[in-house]
Amino acid sequence: MKEKKEHDLKIRKATSHDVSLILRLIKELAVFEKMSDQVTATEESLRESLFGATPFAHVLIAEIGGIAVGYALYFFNFSTFLGQPGLYVEDVFVLEKYRGGGIGSALFKECAVIAKKKKCNRMEWIVLDWNPARKWYDHIGGKSLDEWLLYRLKGDALDKLADIEE
Repeated sequence: MKEKKEHDLKIRKATSHDVSLILRLIKELAVFEKMSDQVTATEESLRESLFGATPFAHVLIAEIGGIAVGYALYFFNFSTFLGQPGLYVEDVFVLEKYRGGGIGSALFKECAVIAKKKKCNRMEWIVLDWNPARKWYDHIGGKSLDEWLLYRLKGDALDKLADIEE
């Protein structure tokens, strides 16, 4: 991956050595989203899920002067209707004191570059309705899919369904 430098900004692919940093940034994101109590990820779970035998997601780290100031986490999905892959952006986060300087935009753009290189037909993400980044998403041409509802099955409900399926 080519490193990006804009005002000393470098975006690089994370390695297994970044696991503790990634977890710290995830926890910072959870504080921003008012969901700190929901973080159950550990260094071990991230190491296995991101850098194990079957990586489920990829992480980009944004640095200024060698200091990590943000990250993006993404993974690939697939559209049966299109018969093509897509890129799903799970997180884009920049530490508060570095916001407003284009770092989030640069991370998001790098995700788009990766999507095009991997021949993805689309890039998707979910954003909280109060997040000010929505203005930027609208500005770049992102479209809210109001007709689609997000469903989630977790915990006991997931366990119960899995037992039914066995």
